[in-house]
Amino acid sequence: METEKTGLPGLILIKPRVFEDLRGYFFETYQKERYLIAGIENDFVQDNESMSGYGVVRGLHYQLEPFSQAKLVRVISGKVFDVAVDLRKNSPTFGKWEGFELSSENKNQLLIPAGFAHGFSVLSENVILTYKCDNLYSKNHERGIRFDDPDLNIDWKIPLKAMIVSEKDANAPGFKDCETNFIFKG
Repeated sequence: METEKTGLPGLILIKPRVFEDLRGYFFETYQKERYLIAGIENDFVQDNESMSGYGVVRGLHYQLEPFSQAKLVRVISGKVFDVAVDLRKNSPTFGKWEGFELSSENKNQLLIPAGFAHGFSVLSENVILTYKCDNLYSKNHERGIRFDDPDLNIDWKIPLKAMIVSEKDANAPGFKDCETNFIFKG
């Protein structure tokens, strides 16, 4: 596998080694030893999967300490624009976001460290997205940021009129009002 650092410290794009032939393809979606060698030391404890249709925007989601979660995100079928926002106080990139196309074709993965908000928009007719978390879900610690916050100004790569957003995500606070307790340890 190959890893690429991004413009946000700790956010890593992972390109797995894919073996293809006439039968199809094979690749290891996660192999602890290889990830450790690459400096990814998260101990993943939960796997999640979602299915969504074109235009769905999920996020921006995160959990406060001590239940913050790093996530290893990948697409099984379809294509998304996957976004991570740095919420770590004192980070040189606090309040900045980056987005990456993840698809069943490119098979890329995104490691989103704890202290980041995460969201995605569905660019294909349907998508099945899966992600590993290194901490369990905690309803009392879950938080969100409004997907269309003007301070973040995220380009979700789909027209606003085509977006399908949950009531909870549409009513999430803006970036300036979101609750965080993350400190950059960089």
